[in-house]
Amino acid sequence: MEISTIITIVLWVALIAYIIWRFMPVKGITKLSQEEFRANYRKAQIVDVRETQEFKGGHIIGARNIPVSQMKMRAKELRKDMPIYLYCQGNMRSSQAAKVLKKAGYTNLYQLKGGFKQWTGKVKRS
Repeated sequence: MEISTIITIVLWVALIAYIIWRFMPVKGITKLSQEEFRANYRKAQIVDVRETQEFKGGHIIGARNIPVSQMKMRAKELRKDMPIYLYCQGNMRSSQAAKVLKKAGYTNLYQLKGGFKQWTGKVKRS
């Protein structure tokens, strides 16, 4: 087998492994319906993990903005002794943020099922 063939195979395997890792569900995160999210969100830290411009365009009242791209650096802004309610536009970025937080030792993690695009509650625009 030629070296270029081996390199191509290795790259494909790495790409497939990355895709599987990226899209795997996060263990230890509870998905909440809108009703469940609303029922207890006043007792939790609500974190919008979308980018700043998306957040300014509209967000759940009481949410703070920590974009997933900054989560690793800013995780220490969150308390470990309180529940953390995460959301993004859909569910992809909040899942990524949950992985980062899990790795940093956070355990009380929740995700809004369907994300902000399906949110029907009150919204604040900046």
